[in-house]
Amino acid sequence: MPHLESTDRPTAGVLPLDARILVRVTGDDRASFLHGMCTADVNGARPGTILPTLFLTEHAHVISEAFILITPDALLLDIDADAWARTHAHLEKLLVADDVEFEDAADLAVIDVEGPAALDAIAAVALAPWSFIEAGGSIVGNLPRYGGPAATVIATRDSMDSTITAILAMVPGSSRIDSSILETIRVENGVARVGVDTGDKTIALEARLNRAISFNKGCYLGQETIERATARGGLKKRMFGLKFNTAEAPPAGAVLSLEGKEVGRVTSAALSPRFGAIGLAILHHSAWTPGMELKVGEGGLAKVAELPFAQS
Repeated sequence: MPHLESTDRPTAGVLPLDARILVRVTGDDRASFLHGMCTADVNGARPGTILPTLFLTEHAHVISEAFILITPDALLLDIDADAWARTHAHLEKLLVADDVEFEDAADLAVIDVEGPAALDAIAAVALAPWSFIEAGGSIVGNLPRYGGPAATVIATRDSMDSTITAILAMVPGSSRIDSSILETIRVENGVARVGVDTGDKTIALEARLNRAISFNKGCYLGQETIERATARGGLKKRMFGLKFNTAEAPPAGAVLSLEGKEVGRVTSAALSPRFGAIGLAILHHSAWTPGMELKVGEGGLAKVAELPFAQS
């Protein structure tokens, strides 16, 4: 399976994101309701905009992440299927007299195009990051969901195979990839995966999910905790990268210790063609110094790295 960077020419990898679903949010109160329920500035967004967002508890613990596509007549949520079950239940509890309806758009599929040449697939429309157009019955967006250059195509499920074939023909050097490559890209870019790098009590800022938070919008569920942590520098834990001294990455859950004290656990790990065995962990503030050496499990070692790894 090819890596998505080459010294010869850029490439792109294409795959359907089978774990993601689309949810149509309709009703006159859809924007105002979601604006108060998530971290994105929904009220201030124009049609054609993609908003990364989080759904939080009142204490800013992360329930789920999603991308909101703003269309003239609906909001379209791109969200993990398992996460939608708990998010839907959470939102329904807070619906009172709001005119809002949620509809599973089971007829639609999400296709991801990753890598330096991914934007060749949308070059003709010159889309800025975090924007999309509707064309030919599909939605095409410039969506760097895993932190690197990437495009997203939303097509009907019955046209998914032909759409992937068309993308492969359009982008020289492109090929189908599997989800393991996406994991490597995600870890390299230091993008936390909710439910993997986060737990029930993880505060959004601890997982560096800042790209999904509007710090200038009005009130929303969890805002007080976010504002307090931002204003007072009150974080005691934060996600960092790890560079392991082994040929293979340790398993998730491996204990990280400093001077005999546990300072975190490996949450994600990957074998990167660029950086070797790397991982992510939410670390105690005593271990926030890049280059600091931590013990991994019973005998391994790792150096703390800033994120993304390309900057470390």
